[in-house]
Amino acid sequence: MEFAKESMPRHIAIIMDGNRRWAKEKGMPVSYGHKEGAKTLEKIVRYCNKIGLEYITVYAFSTENWRRAEEEVSSLMKLLENYLEVYSKKADTENIRIKILGDISKLSEGMQKSINKCMERTKDNTGVTLNLALNYGGRDEIVRAVKVISQKVKDEELQIEDITENLISDNLYTKGEPDPDLLIRTSGEIRLSNFLPWQLVYTEFLFIQKNWPDFDEEDIDSAILEYQKRTRKFGANAKTSS
Repeated sequence: MEFAKESMPRHIAIIMDGNRRWAKEKGMPVSYGHKEGAKTLEKIVRYCNKIGLEYITVYAFSTENWRRAEEEVSSLMKLLENYLEVYSKKADTENIRIKILGDISKLSEGMQKSINKCMERTKDNTGVTLNLALNYGGRDEIVRAVKVISQKVKDEELQIEDITENLISDNLYTKGEPDPDLLIRTSGEIRLSNFLPWQLVYTEFLFIQKNWPDFDEEDIDSAILEYQKRTRKFGANAKTSS
């Protein structure tokens, strides 16, 4: 697929919804849906790297997901830990960089080791950056940023007048990255679910009636083409989608 380079999104965010629903429709356990969803993610990231996308941020596990059934959470955590161990090797050979967004201190010691090893292995890669939002909550991210900034004010490292939007952005997990140009949510649900509330204020949204395991490269193509048809105004004069 050929895209207009001048209006190519740099950063796509994805809420990978519908793994459980997909599995239940096939009469399979929930864990099967999550495994197939992981395979879909690998395929999509590889394709995004191929077409020159700079960043892709996906919602892997939210701070609210701990409320799910203990068996499902345990299974999902094991899957994620194994996924990071195995996929980091593939990502490294494909020049993909992996970052984790979220509070990893609440995760198991084994998971934290897998995360740190994964990020260290791929940190110098120059292809697409895959941000995995893991134990991530948008409000939690903002609260953490406010606490860091407040402490610096208290320690007289900053003045209140120094607090700007840029300063807040620089204290988020996505520091140094452009905000997402496009958000895709699968499964037909139409909500953000506490995902990147600060970063998505001027992002274009696209909600797709397809469960995540069925999502493919053609869906990415269609999403980018839809994005390129839109006019982004950023609350002021009209601008193109570049």
